[in-house]
Amino acid sequence: MRYRTLGKTGIEISEISLGCEGFLGDTPEHTKEIIDEAIKSGINAIDVYSSDPEMRRNIAAALGDRRKDFIIGSHLCAVWTGDQYMNTKDLELTKRGFEDMLTDFGTDYIDIGMIHLVDSDKTWNEVLDNGVLDYAEELKKEGKIRHIGFSSHNPKVALKAVETGRFEVMLFCVNPCYDLQPASENVADIWADEAYEGHLTNMDPDRKKLYERCEEMDIAITVMKCYAGGDLLDASVSPAGAALTPVQCISYSLTRPSVRAVMLGIRSKEQLHEALAYETASDEEKDYATALATFPRISWEGHCMYCGHCAPCPVGIDVASVTRLMNLAKAKGSVSETVSEHYKELSAHAGDCIQCGACESRCPFSVSSVANMAEAAEMFGY
Repeated sequence: MRYRTLGKTGIEISEISLGCEGFLGDTPEHTKEIIDEAIKSGINAIDVYSSDPEMRRNIAAALGDRRKDFIIGSHLCAVWTGDQYMNTKDLELTKRGFEDMLTDFGTDYIDIGMIHLVDSDKTWNEVLDNGVLDYAEELKKEGKIRHIGFSSHNPKVALKAVETGRFEVMLFCVNPCYDLQPASENVADIWADEAYEGHLTNMDPDRKKLYERCEEMDIAITVMKCYAGGDLLDASVSPAGAALTPVQCISYSLTRPSVRAVMLGIRSKEQLHEALAYETASDEEKDYATALATFPRISWEGHCMYCGHCAPCPVGIDVASVTRLMNLAKAKGSVSETVSEHYKELSAHAGDCIQCGACESRCPFSVSSVANMAEAAEMFGY
């Protein structure tokens, strides 16, 4: 298992981690079986959005005395009332819900306190006006949560939250179909069949800006819906009109800017091992770009996917990394010190480009990489 630093938290998180969907309605015995297998494989984190007390208690029992070595991200504002889940931004309900959370998990702290579903301007304003974010910061000062995050499906609203500088982690839906959809306050829009009836072209600019801003601010992205709820794995229901493998989906998500881990809702050992195959997969098995280039309903023409097909460069330029750093600088409107340092550390730079076009001949998306290198050389000065 490979581990990545979870942004400014400093936590080392397994790049493949767990979501909680597979444990909803599950037995204590099967929950423990999956968690034992996950830990044995090197997985060290779980995101628990649901407030279901039985599921939380099953997870806590499965972890046992291993809890101190396991990262739990759990959601404020997801509460249990009337024997069912409820999403709320009411401060008193949120406070009671947090105490229930600690009781259910049998712990006195949560590693990452996630403010749940910041999907609209209304909910974002409620998080601020109702004192929910202030409460999360109080919990952090008291040591009851170690770090603060939030979850969202809406890139415009998520960017507002990110730019406050008050969050360290964002849980966001990342996959090659949802990434083409524009922001909407109706979550269902990103997976609605009618959203894919036309021929879609290139990543939504608000999503691109959000990912790049997170990287520039060192806010870690953890990924939900990596498989688009399983639809991307089945050509008959895939929004793109074709299927990807679990390894290709994971590879796509993990190569997006600022992404540190995918949180997968695992329901069986078979599904767990299909995901873990990513850790030992060949470059050919991880290659999502060739597949995406053939999707009948979607086109990424001219858009760099950071997939690495452009390599090798005869003079040693990491064309994908140079392009990514250039895009980060363009998103910010200037070359930050961090971006400048990362660029300096590259073994070859855009100014070394001999304009041979070898990179362009291998690109599945017809990216004008030679022009990008010229632009980057002008931007960085070498």
